[in-house]
Amino acid sequence: MEAGNYTWVVEFLLQGLSEDPGLQPLIFMLFLSTYLVTVSGNLLIVLAILSDPHLHVPMYFFLANLSLVDVGFTSTTVPKMLVNIQMQSRAISYAGCITQMFFFLLFGDLDDFLLAVMAYDRFVAICHPLHYTVIMNPQLCVQLVLLCWTISVLYALLHSLLVLRLSFGTHVEIPHFFCELNQVIHRACSDTFLNDLMMYLAAVLVGGGPLAGILYSYSKIASSIRAISSAQGKYKALSTCASHLSVVSLFYGTALGVYLSSAAAHNSHSTAMASVMYTVVTPMLNPFIYSLRNNDIQRAVKTHLREICRWPFF
Repeated sequence: MEAGNYTWVVEFLLQGLSEDPGLQPLIFMLFLSTYLVTVSGNLLIVLAILSDPHLHVPMYFFLANLSLVDVGFTSTTVPKMLVNIQMQSRAISYAGCITQMFFFLLFGDLDDFLLAVMAYDRFVAICHPLHYTVIMNPQLCVQLVLLCWTISVLYALLHSLLVLRLSFGTHVEIPHFFCELNQVIHRACSDTFLNDLMMYLAAVLVGGGPLAGILYSYSKIASSIRAISSAQGKYKALSTCASHLSVVSLFYGTALGVYLSSAAAHNSHSTAMASVMYTVVTPMLNPFIYSLRNNDIQRAVKTHLREICRWPFF
């Protein structure tokens, strides 16, 4: 194909989860309800932590940041999907697609790094309890979150700029419900070798780095717990990690499931369906996992709900 046939595409067409018109109302209601539960649940966690002085400790500081990131992560994809279903349109502008891709990569990577930071926090709390308040001081906590933001912004910016150099045809359909990086790259007319190289390299470094940190932290935590003599002490140590470990398993388990399903099926529609798990379901379940397994969060959430119910319009 000659260079003259390449053009800057005005808009992309998102195929969504299904092209069956009869399923669109069901998909709309499912995603709308899921989105509302995700946003309200995560914001409730944040408000509960902010309003309860007993929760102003590193573990809950990181949890509040994770909840805000989950709201942003879901808000990057679901609202646009809902608007497209309601307007009976599959279109997303070129600028809108690049913007959505940037924020999806940003919040997804932030999730990854914050989970690693939370694992480090649990490592210090269990393996070095006497030095916990000295090591995990407020200044370090803020610096860790800022570091997560800095790396994530650079990661998302790198891929967005690399996509901007690509040329696309006049009619570009993306077999997904959002502008997923891999799908967009492989719809380009120009050479994508550099994009593919950076995508896999960054996945190993940015994705594998936090995972390695989590595994290292929990290996040290497991060794420390085995050294505890009393069963009650072991249970108490495990209970402080249970919620985080559940969220880590859910996040990496669903992401790995998406990768394996796409590699095995070679079906973009199946990949889009599997992506719902880590883009929509996981952020929705996180508040429930932390509130069900954590008495402090339960107490703070109940207190905050009682205060909301006293507001005049209730």
